[in-house]
Amino acid sequence: MANKTLTPADATDITAAAAVSDTDDVSAKGRFTKAIEEAKAGAEALKGEAIDKGAAYKAKVSDTATDWMGEAKSYAGQAKEKGAALAVEGKAKASDALSTLGKTISDNAATIDEKLGVQYGDYARTAARSIQETAAKLEAKDLGELGDDVKQFVQKSPGVAIGIAAVAGFAIAKLLSGGSDD
Repeated sequence: MANKTLTPADATDITAAAAVSDTDDVSAKGRFTKAIEEAKAGAEALKGEAIDKGAAYKAKVSDTATDWMGEAKSYAGQAKEKGAALAVEGKAKASDALSTLGKTISDNAATIDEKLGVQYGDYARTAARSIQETAAKLEAKDLGELGDDVKQFVQKSPGVAIGIAAVAGFAIAKLLSGGSDD
């Protein structure tokens, strides 16, 4: 191959080509930089939108939870009121039942005297008096005092309390099942 000598025209062409190449590089770098900046701006906009949506969802969830808590408190208040009313009604019925039982035993004490003897009639009258006194004490106490009495009884006699609860549970189960022995 022969060595070619560069002419001034060739040098001008090379210089022009290099200048165009440099301009293309600068232009490409500028476009790339502009694209990166646009991508960053888009990412920031998406970030802001995501934060706004997150805050909106958080507020909605918070409002819903607050509403649910309000409803739950309302239901709890209603249940408490209903429970208190039922407890007062149950206390009155228990007191009346004990009073009626005591009166029935007392009324039948004379018959017991005749059929079994005066000693058994006296036992019946003592039992009737004790039952009626218990009914009067029950009627006189408020629900808080009764709750405290029950706690003290359970602490003093846990075995008896468990036995009473078992018998009461069995009796309630029998009542709810209609008392049938299927």
